[in-house]
Amino acid sequence: MDWSGMFFQNWEGLARTLVVGILAYSCLVLFLRISGKRTLAKLNAFDLVVTVALGSTLAAVLLQKSIPLAEGALALALLIVMQLCVTFLSVRWRGFSKAVRSEPALLVRDGELCLQAMRRERITEGEIDSAVRSSGAANLSSEHTVILESDGSISVVTGIPHRLKE
Repeated sequence: MDWSGMFFQNWEGLARTLVVGILAYSCLVLFLRISGKRTLAKLNAFDLVVTVALGSTLAAVLLQKSIPLAEGALALALLIVMQLCVTFLSVRWRGFSKAVRSEPALLVRDGELCLQAMRRERITEGEIDSAVRSSGAANLSSEHTVILESDGSISVVTGIPHRLKE
């Protein structure tokens, strides 16, 4: 077995990775600045998928000699443009928004666990207790409402009327 290729193949490969890496990264930063803050905001599963796809595309462009920089830059731009299209349509059409984004879910109402919603969302009582403690409360009281947000975070609200469906 030839171990030398595992650690170093040639200077040309290192130079390509360096040059293409700098240029591809610069393209990604430029595209993200043009697209605005929304592209990488922690909002929902769809945004996470796009963020992971951007990272995967950047890595592929950096490490695969078969992918030219121009094709990689186009792939990055395509992902960002598709993200912008989805957000544009989501803002204008409620039906489209419901298809690509999850709605917040009420997990605790007036201190009482909403067990059906917890099962549907696969949230344990321990996770709710942890969120309550993180909010600064010692324990779950009748004044607490707990919501699973569309981005997967858990919000603990005190003294607010509940308007969300279980």
